Amino acid sequence: MAGGGHGIDHPRMKKVMLITGASRGIGAATARLAGERCYAVAVNYASSADAAKRVVADIEAKGGVAIAIQGDVAQEADILRVFKTVDEKLGTLSVLINNAGILETQMRLDEMTGQRIDRVFGVNVRGSFLCAREAVKRMSTKHGGKGGAIVNLTSKASKIGSPNEFIDYAASKGAIDTMTVGLAKEVATEGIRVNAVAAGLIATDIHIAAGEPGRPERMKGAIPMQRAGTVEEVAKAILWLAGDDASYTTGSILEVTGGR
Repeated sequence: MAGGGHGIDHPRMKKVMLITGASRGIGAATARLAGERCYAVAVNYASSADAAKRVVADIEAKGGVAIAIQGDVAQEADILRVFKTVDEKLGTLSVLINNAGILETQMRLDEMTGQRIDRVFGVNVRGSFLCAREAVKRMSTKHGGKGGAIVNLTSKASKIGSPNEFIDYAASKGAIDTMTVGLAKEVATEGIRVNAVAAGLIATDIHIAAGEPGRPERMKGAIPMQRAGTVEEVAKAILWLAGDDASYTTGSILEVTGGR
């Protein structure tokens, strides 16, 4: 069912979900699964317009409703525009998936520039905080909302530290762990649940950005299940936390790590 946001009136559509960084990887898999489960999906992307359009097309091909919205979560003005577009084209936001995240080339801290650290924290931490702020403004019963759910994407790296690779990324995910717990308590009586999925070694394109496309294969021996996870496996955990089956779960960090 094509036709953009007007399809939200379709009787099958239950809730509106915004997924940041949804043009590829875990975000794209989550968007496709959400579409199958009758969410109207806002597919946010920073620069990969064609990839985002493919995700939208996949959802529409199965009878779902989706729109692609460009916006860099490192830019506050972009975040405000993305949320406004969701309001106008899809309606009341029910679920935010704070998925957008970056890492940069593997290196030690003593080789990192200030600009690199700013980029990583700008997307991974500041972006997630500002998106959560805008979601709370719309969902909280304190603000006249009807409640909702926020699922943050974190990483087992926050506990391991990722030495000699990207401790800046690991530390940014540590901030997301703390935000998840704190915000969950802050809005627990306002109809909003806040949880996180901590992904382990997952086979995605993000390893290309780190300069080692074969990293999942190299690292799988450290995983008790002896393999990297799939983006679909992470997406299923995200959708569980986002949905009513997790109605008494908030402030939780669900590890999808193959036992590591």
